[in-house]
Amino acid sequence: MNRLAQETSPYLLQHADNPVDWYAWGDEAFERARAEDRPILLSIGYSACHWCHVMEHESFEDDETARLMNERFVNVKVDREERPDVDALYMDAVLALTGHGGWPMTVFLTPDGEPFFGGTYFPPEPRHGMPAFADVLTAVSDLYRERRAAAASSARQLVDAIKASSEVRPSTDPLTEGLLGDAARALRRQFDPEWGGFGGAPKFPPAVSLEFLLRQHLRGDDDALPMVAKTLDAMAAGGMYDLLGGGFHRYSVDRRWLVPHFEKMLYDNALLASTYLHAWVVTGEERYRRVTEETLDYVLRELALPEGGLASAQDADTDGVEGLTFTWTAEEGAPEELLQPFEEGRSIIRGDLDEELRRRLWEVREERPKPARDDKAIASWNGLALAALAEAGRRLERDDFLDAARRIGEFLLGPLSDGEGRLLRSYRDGRAKHTGFLEDYADVAHGLLELHVATGELRWLAEANRLTRLAVELFGDHEHGGFFRTPEHGERLIARQKAFDDNPTPSGNSMLAHVLLRLARIYGDDELERRAVGVFRLIVHGLARAPQAFGHALCALDLHFSPPHELAVAGPPDSEVARAALARFEPNTVVAVGPSDEVPLLRGKELVDGRPAVYLCERFACQAPVVDADNLSGTLTSS
Repeated sequence: MNRLAQETSPYLLQHADNPVDWYAWGDEAFERARAEDRPILLSIGYSACHWCHVMEHESFEDDETARLMNERFVNVKVDREERPDVDALYMDAVLALTGHGGWPMTVFLTPDGEPFFGGTYFPPEPRHGMPAFADVLTAVSDLYRERRAAAASSARQLVDAIKASSEVRPSTDPLTEGLLGDAARALRRQFDPEWGGFGGAPKFPPAVSLEFLLRQHLRGDDDALPMVAKTLDAMAAGGMYDLLGGGFHRYSVDRRWLVPHFEKMLYDNALLASTYLHAWVVTGEERYRRVTEETLDYVLRELALPEGGLASAQDADTDGVEGLTFTWTAEEGAPEELLQPFEEGRSIIRGDLDEELRRRLWEVREERPKPARDDKAIASWNGLALAALAEAGRRLERDDFLDAARRIGEFLLGPLSDGEGRLLRSYRDGRAKHTGFLEDYADVAHGLLELHVATGELRWLAEANRLTRLAVELFGDHEHGGFFRTPEHGERLIARQKAFDDNPTPSGNSMLAHVLLRLARIYGDDELERRAVGVFRLIVHGLARAPQAFGHALCALDLHFSPPHELAVAGPPDSEVARAALARFEPNTVVAVGPSDEVPLLRGKELVDGRPAVYLCERFACQAPVVDADNLSGTLTSS
């Protein structure tokens, strides 16, 4: 076994028996590289990644390839989910070198961590225009030994380019509501009218873009809701969506959402559950409620951990075969008319299933081996799932969802926090590791806000407020605005980056901007809103040009432009009057539940003659309290 046997990441542990002399990312590897003047071979992937398994089997388990790696390089393996900062930094380098990225990612570094060559998957022999991995190893090693100046020059140019891309200056152009309409029109141009979604194959689920379009629907955009409905219906037809067990696979390799890469990620299912829930609230279509419940039932059935959190993913492969658990042969009992061909004589189920057929096929499938589970918990992904479960539990009256949300909240503030109240990134097997990143703080604060609204418990609001203000302190760029991915006290890499891309999850900047705006209106704190606006000024020129990259930022900007509507609830959120006030999809109305003298919005908002009451406010100027649900009609949108 190599050094990775001491790690907790399932991805790193998968490589612990390789003949490669792997190091985890850290000082020990770089010190050896400097002492022996060797380049570093950095390999980055994640446990649910199909091609990561392929490259491990073809190359890292091969004795001759391992000998070449060990003789010429110091070899470092990184789980991209544990270290998104390392992954993002060197992905930028690979994109600059090759024009495309992906995993597994292979990057060659100087002993100081500067990249000078890289790529993604390399086959064991030349194939489809790709060089053999052994030939790459030899060529890169020779380049470093014999043409050191060229390698150093390439490294300097890459580092300079990465640093420049991290130093965006804020725009002085005015922020106007026209940005929202421009972005919606750009999405309309990219929309696939036949199968939904945006662009061609491969297709990734565009949850945050759909959330933005739901908001545009509320603003009166007649084209927005049909785009949402077409996409949601097509994604849920079967293939990328698991018709038997619920939940979504990672993405579709085709336009039709049919053939997926079969890994199931917690973050996809959390985001999509929220989007289908909101579509149900807006349209009343029961099919969207069903997908929401099935997806969250899947999450709790397959990803729940005994400590209270949720695991990260299920693998794409079962027993080394991609999709084996989820695909069918004609002899296994699935009706032929539901079978769509996949590969190796196996098929994907797609179509309408009655409940009896669904149950019968589910029971057959449950007898099969299951894909491996990456059972580490990631703080930010648990925050997204917390938000989905809390809101769904409230809206759907599912106490099991609310109970799970509370357990996740306790887990995040307990095992996934250090002794000083700061978040850590990942947890597995009783050990929490790695300093929390910006997206961890932002997503957890978001989830805690939703948990507060769902339960009325003030603790969650207080913790969301504390973590958000701590994030401003740890990650804020006080000169140019916005927020760095890594904390001020964190490990110094070759560049300190900011992340703005809302794919596949909301960026830490866009999520924190959204949370800041909500808290600014609950606490009456203009400085929090100013910090959020600082994010928008860094991305304003990309919003209409590439709206798919900024879907959640557009949602936050929509909140910024909306009139300040606040809803103060005195009494439990499951009271009749509170449920009526909270029933509609009003994403730009901020909510706090009390009473409490500690929260400015709630100050002086008491029960009325012992009865729960809601106060509809605008900039803290409130209407008379309402205690009868029948008297709420129309008042929320007109307040």
